[in-house]
Amino acid sequence: MTVLTPQILLGAYASGIFPMAESRHDSDLYWIDPDVRGVIPLIDFHIPRRLRRTLRNGPYEIRSDSDFVGVIRGCAEPTRMRPDTWINTEIEGLYNALFDMGFAHSVETWQDGELVGGLYGVSLGGAFFGESMFSRASDASKVALCHLAARLRKSGYTLLDSQFLTEHLRQFGAIEINRPEYKARLAAAIKVTAVFQSELSGDELEAFIQSTTQTS
Repeated sequence: MTVLTPQILLGAYASGIFPMAESRHDSDLYWIDPDVRGVIPLIDFHIPRRLRRTLRNGPYEIRSDSDFVGVIRGCAEPTRMRPDTWINTEIEGLYNALFDMGFAHSVETWQDGELVGGLYGVSLGGAFFGESMFSRASDASKVALCHLAARLRKSGYTLLDSQFLTEHLRQFGAIEINRPEYKARLAAAIKVTAVFQSELSGDELEAFIQSTTQTS
């Protein structure tokens, strides 16, 4: 049996596949290669009107890469709406290792010194593979996603992979593409030199919000 390492995991992402477990307590991992793939086109990223107001009002402190371990734990924890997740302890360990190697990042929402939401994903070249998000406060994960998209645009990324299309992601402009088109976009994106920018000024956020208003 092959032991899954961070290096093998990076090679899998570069070829368009990713691992999942059946449940939090399942020790087995399975490779996923969907026939159709969810992506969020960064150039056409959409922010719902009410969420634009939330972003501008700034109810949360936004940080990047300050508590990656806490974010992945938050994504793995059960909730009333999601009593189980696909993130088992092996996945936690692998993605924490990718973070230590500089290939994974988190965007976090904080309130009164508490981590209340966020997301994490894998970065290769100009491709960012969104893995999971969580929220313990109103719109906390949505705010994190908008900040992620703004940072990716600023950093020169060309592909934001959401893996699957959900109604939650559709409101941000997510679409489905078939496997051959995804593989072509992926091959082009990983050749791009992009460095994840963890900081975003207020002016840069406002410019991003304005750009999504114009393309909405």
